[in-house]
Amino acid sequence: MADPLRTFFGNQMRQASEACGHGWRVLRHRGPGKVQFWFIALIIGIAAGFAALGFRVGIDWLESTLYGTPDTYRLHSHVENQPWFLILTLPILGGLAVGLILHRFTPDGRVRAVADVIEGAAMNNGRVETRAGLASALASLITLSSGGSSGREGPVVHLAGVVSTWVCRRINADGVTGRDLLGCAVAAAVSASFNAPIAGALFALEVVLRHFAVHAFAPIVIAAVAGTVITRMTFGSLPEFLLTSPGALQFYVELPAFLILGLICGVVAAILMRAIFLAEDVGNYVQDWIGLPGWLRPALAGALLGGLAIWYPHIIGVGYETTYLALAGQLLLGQAVLFAVFKTVAVAITFGGRMGGGVFSPSLMVGALTGLAFGWIATGLVPDMSGSQTLYAFAGMGAVAAAVLGAPISTTLIVFELTGDWQTGLAVMVAVSLSTALASRLVDRSFFLTQLERKGAHVAAGPQAYLLALFRASSVMRPLDDPRSPDPETCAAMIAAGTCVSSGATLEAALPMFEREDIAFLPVIREDTEGGPVWCGTLFHVDVLKAYNRALAETAAEEHS
Repeated sequence: MADPLRTFFGNQMRQASEACGHGWRVLRHRGPGKVQFWFIALIIGIAAGFAALGFRVGIDWLESTLYGTPDTYRLHSHVENQPWFLILTLPILGGLAVGLILHRFTPDGRVRAVADVIEGAAMNNGRVETRAGLASALASLITLSSGGSSGREGPVVHLAGVVSTWVCRRINADGVTGRDLLGCAVAAAVSASFNAPIAGALFALEVVLRHFAVHAFAPIVIAAVAGTVITRMTFGSLPEFLLTSPGALQFYVELPAFLILGLICGVVAAILMRAIFLAEDVGNYVQDWIGLPGWLRPALAGALLGGLAIWYPHIIGVGYETTYLALAGQLLLGQAVLFAVFKTVAVAITFGGRMGGGVFSPSLMVGALTGLAFGWIATGLVPDMSGSQTLYAFAGMGAVAAAVLGAPISTTLIVFELTGDWQTGLAVMVAVSLSTALASRLVDRSFFLTQLERKGAHVAAGPQAYLLALFRASSVMRPLDDPRSPDPETCAAMIAAGTCVSSGATLEAALPMFEREDIAFLPVIREDTEGGPVWCGTLFHVDVLKAYNRALAETAAEEHS
């Protein structure tokens, strides 16, 4: 009996010794590189944290200067006592400034935000536009300070992406490294903006990188902590919303009410998103119909916002005061419904007018108002089995925001960290799960992914849908002198029949042609100086499939590393 035991323990010791030896070799040969990368992540986290802090302080300063308020968190209470012409004029002037900035520094007059960062991570090796990104940050700062109805997370995330892009270009980072550094910057920016380090790290993984690879986790957490430290050194460690009566779940019998709230919040989130997309389409139509210059479009939206704010100043800016009132249960049922409706309208006008800002903070406000309204009804119908209305506001805030962002995990944690209340997790998780599941069926999974789908970037469906768009036919085609190239007569006949592909076309356009025509190759053409097509290479079906397979394998390796 002793010999089998001795053999067993001997094998275990040998395996442990080999594992330790392997670990030491990895530490010797790869350890310094990892430490260096984590140091870069720390630097990016600090830089992105300061960028988010500067953006937040800039909004507070400009907002207090323009509206003359000493406390921007109580903005709408202050604006109620201002003359109507000031409330009307400031959004118009702000919109005019935004229009001129975007017209001068962006090619399409459009503000860059989270959707562009997701696209950069998926399709541009972790890079984003720098010139347009800086202009968008300035335009969003003016929007949020002069009466625009949006949030600060969108421009902050893209501004962080500009920071990581600058670093990636300096160190010539590859795609994997570029995406990891972009995730670090986003995590730091979100953590610094909302004082939420856990949610900031998960937001970068869940929303931007869209995977939870182990190799990316450590640097992203380092950057998120760095961004949080930057904010807490300035504003302290208190949560964004201090709840006076957070409420408590009375009994498990109350959970079905939160299931219903989750479904309602999913519908509300879909309405909010659809309203924004409808406003964009209407804005495009009106702009083309009346021949409105693009730089005047934000000013026109500002006029609409200013007119609405005269009667409902709650729509101005981020809306933290109204959100706090809802979470504290200090609004009546009619007020909650009315404010939610007009906030949705104001957000749609802001985005439709291309004024800038993000959608997360507005979704928090709309969600809190929706939850509070539902809470008043639920507690009124069954008072003996119900908790506080504020608990429903708390759950509604998370449910609408999670559905809009398409990020149930990180949004749930953001809500917890924003309020500091971790005792009502069951209610929030139930509402968030159902709202996200329902809203993702009514749009392309989230607000950001639907934005990308509307511009032709099929990121929502996963790598298998967008990877082909990353390859040009010219990069995969075989040259004319390749021994396997077809004869010129056959290719000439195919070109004359239109069965060919341009050298600048993507494989996304070429692959359906192979399947439709049932052919093995396509001539690749380019236009010469006289305007006629010139055969410059041959694209084979098998080469397209090989390139696609390699790209899928590399993506899978990155996501599971």
